[in-house]
Amino acid sequence: MSFISQKVKIIPPYIFSEINRKKTEMKDKGIDVIDLGIGDPDLSTPQPIIDKLIDEMQDQRNFKYSNYSGCLEFREAVSSHYQKQYGVVLDPETEVLTLIGSKEGIANLVPTLVDPGNYVLVPNPSYGVYRMAAQLAGSHAYSMPINKENNFKPELNTLPDYIKKQAQLMFLNYPSNPTSAIVGLEFFNEAVQFAKENKIPIAHDFAYNKITFKEPAPSILEADGAKDTAIEFGSLSKSYNMTGWRIGYAVGNKEIIRALSTIKSNTDTSQFLPIQKAAAYALNMDQTIVNKNVEIYCNRMNTFVEGLNSLGFDVIPPDGSFFVWFPVLKNYTSESFTNEVLEQCGVVLTPGSAFGSSGEGYVRASLTHSVERLEEVIDRFRRIL
Repeated sequence: MSFISQKVKIIPPYIFSEINRKKTEMKDKGIDVIDLGIGDPDLSTPQPIIDKLIDEMQDQRNFKYSNYSGCLEFREAVSSHYQKQYGVVLDPETEVLTLIGSKEGIANLVPTLVDPGNYVLVPNPSYGVYRMAAQLAGSHAYSMPINKENNFKPELNTLPDYIKKQAQLMFLNYPSNPTSAIVGLEFFNEAVQFAKENKIPIAHDFAYNKITFKEPAPSILEADGAKDTAIEFGSLSKSYNMTGWRIGYAVGNKEIIRALSTIKSNTDTSQFLPIQKAAAYALNMDQTIVNKNVEIYCNRMNTFVEGLNSLGFDVIPPDGSFFVWFPVLKNYTSESFTNEVLEQCGVVLTPGSAFGSSGEGYVRASLTHSVERLEEVIDRFRRIL
C-alpha cells in the first residue's frame, strides 16, 4: 500500500540532491572534492547586515507574527531600491510582497495563475523549479528553446496558436540561470507587448540582478506598460550572500500580487521579522560591498574561462550571474562529461540536460570558489584531458 499521490510519485530526483549524494560518497572516501555544482555563495553575508539582525533580535516585538504581506519596512525598502536602481515607482502596499525566498514565490505563483490542464511557458534550458511548479499544479510546461544562436532569447513569434490560447503564464529569467545571458530593454518591451496581445502574464526571475560583468541588467518593470501584465521576483540570496536567510520579494502587477498574497496567507505567515528588517537595511545601505563582491566573481570568471579555453573548450565569458555555461568536448554528453570529471578529477559540475533538453551538450560551473581552487580545477582537467 502506498500513501503517496501520483503527482509526487512522478517527480524525478532533485538534481542537486543527487549531486550532493555522490559528493558525500566521495568525501567519505577521503577524496578532495571541489563542488562547482550548486550556486551557494562562498562569500560571507556583509557584517553590517548581520549586526542589524542581532540588533533586531533584541526587540521582543519582533518575535510576533509578521503581516501576511511582509512588514512595511521591508516593502518600503524594496520600493525605494527600485526607484533608485531602475527608476520604477512601486506602491509598497499593493505592488510589493515579501517572500520566504524567491523559490517559494515562484512555486506558489503557478497555482495562483494557472488552471490545471493549461500551459506555462518555460525557457529551455532554465531553472528547474519553473517546470516542476507547473507539474505540481497539474498544468503543463511548454518549452521555449533558448540557444546561443539567438543570444539565449526565446522566439516568441514561433509559439503555436493553440499554446498561446491555453498559456496562462510565461517565465523569463535574466541574468539567466544556467546560461548567464542578459537581455536588453528592447527584448522586455517585445515580451510585454506579446504578453498583452495574448493575455499571458509574465513572471521575470531577477535573482541575479546585481551580478553582472559588462553592463547592468534591466528590470522588466522598466519596459513600457510592464506593470499591466508582469511581476518580477527578487532575492537577497545571491547579491548579498544571504541564501540561508530565505528572504525575497515579488513586485509589479497589483492583481497578481494580491492573488499571490491570497495563496501565501493560506499557507504561511511570511518571514521572521528580524530577517525582514535586516534585509530592509541591506537594500538601503551603501552598495559598495555588493560591487566588490561582483569584482571578485569577475576575477574568478576570467581565470576560469581563460583556463577552460586553454584546454580546447569553446567558452564565451558570461554576462552575469556567477555561473559559467560551456559546451562539453566532442564525444561526450552532458551527463557522461560530468560523471567523468567527478570520478577522475573530484570536481562536481551540473549537466546541462538537468535544465532541459536544450541544455544537452553543455555543463554549468559555479564560481563560488576562490581563484586558487578554480585554478586547481583547471589543473585537474588538464591531467585527464
